[in-house]
Amino acid sequence: VQLQESGPGLVKPSQTLSLTCTVSGGSITSKYFFWSWIRQPPGKGLEWMAGISYDGTTNYNPSLKSRTSISRDTSNDQISLQLMSVTPEDTAMYYCARIDGSTWAYDYWGQGTQVTVSS
Repeated sequence: VQLQESGPGLVKPSQTLSLTCTVSGGSITSKYFFWSWIRQPPGKGLEWMAGISYDGTTNYNPSLKSRTSISRDTSNDQISLQLMSVTPEDTAMYYCARIDGSTWAYDYWGQGTQVTVSS
């Protein structure tokens, strides 16, 4: 299984950030896997942002829920994330990752995509 994130690289403050994670070697609808977006700002730890399960159930970090939307394209095995009204504090490396429901551990990660919020 491979995960590949893609994104704009640079976003202006107040805009909406859109990211896509393309999954290959596996289906995003396969039981019982869960797909997450996680970010790491410079010099800080990892922050889980949102997740979507094999059946389409979504979950959000409460601190980001008002600005975040996660969705999926099952035809293309893609997981997308939108983060609205971005500020420079949203500058981070953004990762997608898979959780194996049998172990509740992350078993695959993408390489990440750097997003900088700046005017």
